[in-house]
Amino acid sequence: MAIKKAFIVGINDYAPIGVGGPDLSGCVNDARDMANTLVQCGFPPANMRILTNQNATKSKILSYLTWLIKGCKAGDSLVFYYSGHGTQVANVSPDVEIDGVDEALVPHDYNTGGFITDDNIKTIIDTYLKPKVNLEVIFDCCHSGSGTRAFGEAMSINDSTLKVRMLEPNFEDEFYATNAVASKQARVLVPVANLNHTLWAACADKQLSYESSVGGVARGHFTVSMCKALRASNGTITRKKLDIIIKNALATFGNNQTNQTEAISAEFAQNIFS
Repeated sequence: MAIKKAFIVGINDYAPIGVGGPDLSGCVNDARDMANTLVQCGFPPANMRILTNQNATKSKILSYLTWLIKGCKAGDSLVFYYSGHGTQVANVSPDVEIDGVDEALVPHDYNTGGFITDDNIKTIIDTYLKPKVNLEVIFDCCHSGSGTRAFGEAMSINDSTLKVRMLEPNFEDEFYATNAVASKQARVLVPVANLNHTLWAACADKQLSYESSVGGVARGHFTVSMCKALRASNGTITRKKLDIIIKNALATFGNNQTNQTEAISAEFAQNIFS
């Protein structure tokens, strides 16, 4: 029997614990909203794991991601959601030649444990993901995913609370990112041949992801838009339609943030979570 499982990460508090790190405000609220939204979309709470703040260390995130994917079988539906800081790190080949940059998630203990690069995540996915398993990877952070449009009602935003979900890279990483020979294309719905999952990114790799007070609650603009659309449809919505709704909603915030969705072409016309 097919199952639905989810692993959710939300990090407001970065090391050291309490005041002092590059802290954010809306990520735990995002994690809570995503968890509740997924329950409405048919994901049993018993099949969900959540890490927030000091619990969201690099080792725990990688361990729970392995839990999510390992042992899955055809027909299963999986979700990996992350809300927090994003950054970029230099991708150094074995012969010490710089071959571009990796986008990276920033765990709570990044200053001692290091970052979680897209290569780290890809290794786990490629190792454990079985054919015909549906995996949605959702990142609400900077350097995660481009296009623009308009959503119905305007959302209440307090601009004084606006924050960018980006951890500044080291100088060398920033230098290589700026001067990388191969730059990624601007993207909206991006067909990626042989991709074994769907990536929902809050912004293009050269863009920033924002949070602010939305209706009096600190929220990530991407996540609040996505969850609203998923709840309205109970999760019965095509990826293409969901992508457009999120894109239109983000345009109302006016921060030049455009979501990006990547998958094999056939996935765009299919319902999310199926």
